[in-house]
Amino acid sequence: MRQTNSRLNGATIKQYSTTFLLVGSMASSAQVRAAGEIYHADSNYNAIKQSMIAEFALAYHDFPTALHNYTVLAIKSNSTAVKQRALNIAIEQDNLQAALDIATHWVVQEPSDVPALFYLSHIALKTHEYELAAETLDKILKIDPTADLEEILAGISPESEEDRQYLTSALSSSSERENPSILVLIAGLEAQNGQLKQALETVNKALKKRPKATSYILMKANLLNAMGDDNATRAWYERASRKNRNNLEIRLAEVKYLIKKNESELALEHLETILKKWPDAEEALFITGLTAIDLEKYEIAEKYLVELRYSAQYQNEAYYYLAVNAERKQHFETAKAYYRLVDGSLYTVSRRNMISIFAQQNRLNDALRFLTQERVNYPQHASFLYLAQAEILKRTNNKKAALRILDEAIKNLPDDPELIYAEVLLLDPYESRDKLDRLLKKLLEIEPNSPTYLNAYAYTLALQNRRLDEARKYAEQALDNAPEQASILDTLGYITFLQNDFKTSAQVLQKAYSISKSIKIGVRYARALYMQGELNQFNTVLHQLQQNHPDDPQLDQLTSLLLPQQTKKS
Repeated sequence: MRQTNSRLNGATIKQYSTTFLLVGSMASSAQVRAAGEIYHADSNYNAIKQSMIAEFALAYHDFPTALHNYTVLAIKSNSTAVKQRALNIAIEQDNLQAALDIATHWVVQEPSDVPALFYLSHIALKTHEYELAAETLDKILKIDPTADLEEILAGISPESEEDRQYLTSALSSSSERENPSILVLIAGLEAQNGQLKQALETVNKALKKRPKATSYILMKANLLNAMGDDNATRAWYERASRKNRNNLEIRLAEVKYLIKKNESELALEHLETILKKWPDAEEALFITGLTAIDLEKYEIAEKYLVELRYSAQYQNEAYYYLAVNAERKQHFETAKAYYRLVDGSLYTVSRRNMISIFAQQNRLNDALRFLTQERVNYPQHASFLYLAQAEILKRTNNKKAALRILDEAIKNLPDDPELIYAEVLLLDPYESRDKLDRLLKKLLEIEPNSPTYLNAYAYTLALQNRRLDEARKYAEQALDNAPEQASILDTLGYITFLQNDFKTSAQVLQKAYSISKSIKIGVRYARALYMQGELNQFNTVLHQLQQNHPDDPQLDQLTSLLLPQQTKKS
């Protein structure tokens, strides 16, 4: 790609000419169809109309036209919002070259605009233009020597060691190489390349200039920890916490380190001290509650977790662990009351825990009624709730009722594979042949490459001893997607046994048995060897099964295959 050179506040940068060469033609050629009319992005249109054209294009998924129009606007307009919108669209469409062009032009227009420089350095890094990135970072630091540059690199650090070394060299040769922000970026790259000792030296240089910088302090702690120096890490945390008593982030970092090192008692002491100073610090309250539960100090846990009942961030977690806390104290009704209040990502595990409590209380009928009401209150969790009810009915040997609840569930949620599969597992393969066929075909319509569903269909047909060629095809397809799964190997071994392909059956079942050591699979493997005429191997496997599973009745069918003289020898 051809490059042109321009001056960016005195620094020569690489400026790609793609956008600038095309601006003239772009303004007259872009078109978008919306509401039955053809609109042209004409340079005479006002900015509002042109942005509307671009937004129409976005609505109709005509992304090139939208980006094209916003690029024109970004170059011609002085509006920061327009430039940001153009950049966002370019980045969302993964058109990094367009984003680089827009950001470069923005900086040309406004060379002292720090946000524009941040955008340019960030995109330069994403596009591996490391010299441009380093020069742009220099410009930011000349304008604001205390600027925090770490966010620029966050999430887009070069993936290869070679690229990281190239960026390190570019930063090390920049005019602002001794700036603490640059030093910390270099330290991070060195750490990624495994140069932990060098990274520690670099971050120490940064700390001499900014000893109170939280991110620098924590970076040093992480480096010491990564080097495996527990004593130095602990000493650094103690020193940092002592010198930064008013820094909650550093003090919590020390607590987390202590918990990680299984020093929860000491961590709890630190946490209670922290909460005297910051009584409303939600993260500290939450960590204190969990640490107290682990230490079986349930009253302390409850004291702090109840403070989070109205927290926007920790409310569900607080209710969940208050329930766990109550359950540990065997206050089961209190635990259930708290579990009922849990929503969000902990919803399903909280309801499973409730069901477990109902089971301990021998009140599974109450659990069924509770789950029925939950389907009214939480329709978004209906699939899970139906499955939970079916599982309870199955556990209480009420298979017919379990099938009825699953029939109702599938009627309401016809494309839910978990519900369909749950019913497949309950149906009798001989009595419900047609229904099983219909449900299994539906599963494969929903997820045609699922090893679980392919295996289920194959095994069902094998149990029914019909359509064995089709069953084998399903099992082989399942095995392609999950080659080391013993249950699928077992299915294929069973099918090939029924097809009298004893050689393949023995080979497949041998692999299945070596993975699972299941006696059921071992018996099938031995039978395949026997039918193949491999009597020595048969005897070896039988002897191994007898040693590993003495007195198991499943072995009776194998010993009955032995001749009388072989039985005497064994």
